[in-house]
Amino acid sequence: MAAIRENERGRVSVSSTVIAKLAGFSATSCYGVVGMAAKSGKDGVAKLLKIENIDKGIKVRIEENVINISLHIIVGYGVNLRSIGETIQSSVKYHVEEAIGMEVGDVTVVIEGVRE
Repeated sequence: MAAIRENERGRVSVSSTVIAKLAGFSATSCYGVVGMAAKSGKDGVAKLLKIENIDKGIKVRIEENVINISLHIIVGYGVNLRSIGETIQSSVKYHVEEAIGMEVGDVTVVIEGVRE
């Protein structure tokens, strides 16, 4: 699925993978975030993703020109989880809206693990 924006000059389509990468880079730049997480299908253990696979820990849904994003992250030990979640939500919302030019509805942050 892609985010589509139309104007008098034509149409711009941005893939959900690009949106996921933007959200991932924005989230990982926040203080306390170690990286994005992906759950293993076998044992349900979250593993840290490398930077080239940053979009694998992110789900993007586009409904009626509103982008909804779900991020799975791993945070550093000792950070305030509520604070880091709120910081990620506002950062991702701002950066994606600025880059794409479409409204971001929900930004859901799922903390999958804590690392030292």
